[in-house]
Amino acid sequence: MINIPKGTKDVLPANSYKWQFVEDKAREVAKLFNLKEVRTPVFEHTELFARGVGDTTDIVNKEMYTFEDKGGRSITLKPEGTAGVARMYIENGLHSGVLPVKTFYITPCFRYERPQAGRLREFHQFGIEVFGSKTPDTDAEVIFAASSFLNKLGIKEIKLNINSIGCKTCRAQYNAALKNYLEPNLSDMCETCRSRFDKNPLRILDCKEEKCKKINEDAPKIIDYLCDECSDHFEKVKKYLTAQGVEYSVNPYIVRGLDYYSKTVFEFVSTKIGSQGTVCGGGRYDGLIESLGGVSTPAIGFGAGIERLLLLMENTGVEIEDNSAPTIYLAGMDDESRTKAFDIAMQLRACGIAAEVDHMGRSIKAQFKYADKIGAKYVAAIGGNELLSGECNLKKMSDGTTVPVKFEDICTYLKK
Repeated sequence: MINIPKGTKDVLPANSYKWQFVEDKAREVAKLFNLKEVRTPVFEHTELFARGVGDTTDIVNKEMYTFEDKGGRSITLKPEGTAGVARMYIENGLHSGVLPVKTFYITPCFRYERPQAGRLREFHQFGIEVFGSKTPDTDAEVIFAASSFLNKLGIKEIKLNINSIGCKTCRAQYNAALKNYLEPNLSDMCETCRSRFDKNPLRILDCKEEKCKKINEDAPKIIDYLCDECSDHFEKVKKYLTAQGVEYSVNPYIVRGLDYYSKTVFEFVSTKIGSQGTVCGGGRYDGLIESLGGVSTPAIGFGAGIERLLLLMENTGVEIEDNSAPTIYLAGMDDESRTKAFDIAMQLRACGIAAEVDHMGRSIKAQFKYADKIGAKYVAAIGGNELLSGECNLKKMSDGTTVPVKFEDICTYLKK
């Protein structure tokens, strides 16, 4: 027997309706916010992620699935959604069209990391990316969209944290102050933090090592170093959130784990899925498009892991209704009646009614048991008498009541 690779998971027939529920809610939110779906390749040139995500990140340094194809090109399975959509924006000249370009995607992603609750090596992400607007109301709208999505899923026990990590102007001043603070403690920090000290000291604040987190507690806060433009932008974002009744906390230690972020960053977190409780995170990345060779374009977005959302919903008691059951099961008593049942089922499907019939040669009693197991709302038994009369009794499984209906009227009756 060949087993599933470590860090991956099958979605079984009994659970697929839960995934469909989350994906349907994502599409509902996308429609409300005028976001158009995009689909990018599962793999891209490795350089895209090295330049876009950042060569100081754990993703690029430790977690990417990278291989050489038959043409000798370095190819990587996408570890996150933003870089591929940014490449698509540049390559297809979307900057020359109507702005802003508002997009969403539901995509598989791949990271080689230690599998844990809600975090797999193949995972799925719902993401939003908006290109072309630099205004703070765009930041607020993207956060509203994330909040609306989580609300539609029925998730209640969740907290929004926001921060601003500034722009190139104020980041330079902050980096200098941060390095002055960290340098005396550098020998006590982990190897990864020491390697980030010169290249990108801000990344050190994202370290999960306890000894590093302890040192970082007293580090200077970037919001104290924001330039006037970034400070004004952040204040306006907060005003938009407050005006719409969105509760949030300013967390000066949020820097996000990717190098492309600037100004607004945010995370929706929960304590119900373990220590790493971020279920949705994102922010502004005004320099990414230019760094990938495109025209300078402001942008903002977020990503939410579907596996982690499903785990959170399960842990907080969110019930997802299974609407995948057929409307009617047609039970045939013999070969001739089974043929008629099959014929009626096909007609019902053609008019939009979900119908099922026996394919296993079950007895009539077994067929009724099967209909109950799959949750059919109605069952109709067809035998010799029904074939002669052209009429059958529809049994409503919820209360056992029956009503006689002509074969040709079953669709009309079920659609009432």
